[in-house]
Amino acid sequence: MTRKGRRLALIAIAGVVLAASAGLVLSALNDTIVFFSGPTELVQTPPPPDKRLRLGGLVETGSVARSGASVRFEVTDGAHKIPVVFSGLLPDLFREGQGVIAEGRLGADGVFTADSVLAKHDETYMPKEVADTLKKQGTWKGGTN
Repeated sequence: MTRKGRRLALIAIAGVVLAASAGLVLSALNDTIVFFSGPTELVQTPPPPDKRLRLGGLVETGSVARSGASVRFEVTDGAHKIPVVFSGLLPDLFREGQGVIAEGRLGADGVFTADSVLAKHDETYMPKEVADTLKKQGTWKGGTN
């Protein structure tokens, strides 16, 4: 084999190893990636029950019900509502009418079981995905995000 042929073979082997390692990394990350969805998206195309995702929108006014350490509330984007159940401590800024992102799983019964809840941290912040969803629904009242 000539010097040029050996170099070409080495480059080809390195390319195959690089592609295989990239494929392994992406398949390992596939289980840990959490996608964002709004209530309308979840109603239109429900995910499988074991799929982990983030639900974002506004906490529906009058929907917060506390029962011991468990809290039940609804997240809305103006068009649809998704009931959420969360056990644990809520952020201090969590309140009705405010932006929220809940991370967890949507059950077959349509109830979202959250294992973490994030609330907006000041008067101007709204996650871009939530703001875009609210703008599409025509219920956005914030600044320019």
